[in-house]
Amino acid sequence: MFSTLSLETDARGVSTLTLDRPETHNALSAEMIAELTEAAARLGRDPATRVVVLTGAGGSFCAGADLGWMRAQLTAAPETRATEARRLAEMLRALNEMRKPLIGRIHGQAFGGGLGLMAVCDVALGADHARFAFTETRLGLIPATIGPYVLARMGEGRARRVFMSARRFDAAEAVRLDLLAASMPAEALDAAVEAEVTPYLATAPGAVAAAKRLARSMGPTIDDAVIAASVEALIEQWRGAEAPEGIAAFFEKRSPGWKSS
Repeated sequence: MFSTLSLETDARGVSTLTLDRPETHNALSAEMIAELTEAAARLGRDPATRVVVLTGAGGSFCAGADLGWMRAQLTAAPETRATEARRLAEMLRALNEMRKPLIGRIHGQAFGGGLGLMAVCDVALGADHARFAFTETRLGLIPATIGPYVLARMGEGRARRVFMSARRFDAAEAVRLDLLAASMPAEALDAAVEAEVTPYLATAPGAVAAAKRLARSMGPTIDDAVIAASVEALIEQWRGAEAPEGIAAFFEKRSPGWKSS
């Protein structure tokens, strides 16, 4: 079915979608991006699915975009770069607009694109050991395609505390920033997720889908123009000098030229 994800649906209609590249801390490869887009479409139209739980295999939720994929974009033809950036943006859009409620079960690390995945969840719950960062600027990149969803979740004022600095923060701060609805000890995480899931099993699925669509329509606008602007911002950053330097420094295990001693 999938090679980078696992998907299980129980008898109640609770589907657990697991990012399943633990050896890379579930980094978002081109294949995973495509499979997440497909999974969102499939689950959205599946009448047997009442609610979806998004989580990660192994010790992390998601370490962000796969840097091998990012490095490939630096030497790709312009049309290829544009296509790949749009695929990333459309994956986030597919999850954000999925007709089913989406509950994030967050543990370990959630960096970069992993925070974008959290932001498209209707509710994200995290283990108190989890650590977070918008790591893009450390690599000469920007949190572009995730930006519309992160800003909708956090609000501009809260986002600006962490959006540009690449600073790591803990689960308690993630709650204050509205990235997480709540945090708890790791051993209590599954029970907290279950407490979010259970009420949906008594609701009318069509009404839930309509209510989610209404909430999105009344919240911050994330339309074709906004998504296109986020894609172009990422492409523009790939064109500059900082992204090649930052990604090269990562792979060469050295400091980038802009890092102060």
